[in-house]
Amino acid sequence: MINQIVVRIAAERIMNGGLNPKTNAVYVLDDITNEDYRVAVEDYILANTEGV
Repeated sequence: MINQIVVRIAAERIMNGGLNPKTNAVYVLDDITNEDYRVAVEDYILANTEGV
């Protein structure tokens, strides 16, 4: 089961250039290793980005 709060936090960090707390580098989609979460974050970003 995917936690939508985790999805939102990860997507917001990616969209805003936030840091990955694990690596202290800019958070990118490739940092998400769980395929279900990766798809959920991609969907969130697409749904919440203007002009896409």
